[in-house]
Amino acid sequence: MQVQSERKDAFGHVRLGGIGATLAERIEDRTGFESRYSVLGHIQRGGSPTAFDRFLATRFGVAAVDLAHRGGFGRMVALRGVKIVDVPLREALGSPKTVDAEFYDLAKVFST
Repeated sequence: MQVQSERKDAFGHVRLGGIGATLAERIEDRTGFESRYSVLGHIQRGGSPTAFDRFLATRFGVAAVDLAHRGGFGRMVALRGVKIVDVPLREALGSPKTVDAEFYDLAKVFST
């Protein structure tokens, strides 16, 4: 990992960062496939991430690394209920997933 700065977190640990960019570059070099990474804070423009958001992101990261370590290529991690599972990419991308109209109507209440 790369040292993000000389700053330390609340526990006195050096803040690390940049692993997403490093991994994307290595994946692209080794596979020849274009790879991209996402910065969680850039995705969550609706507000600061909560402790739940941070823990969920950590769980996804751990599951993704475990999946790669097990050789589970062609699969992705997903959330089903409260469990992190891995699913075949074909299943994840096979058909459009829709949002129940009830949830869409509820979301409209908060976006106006």
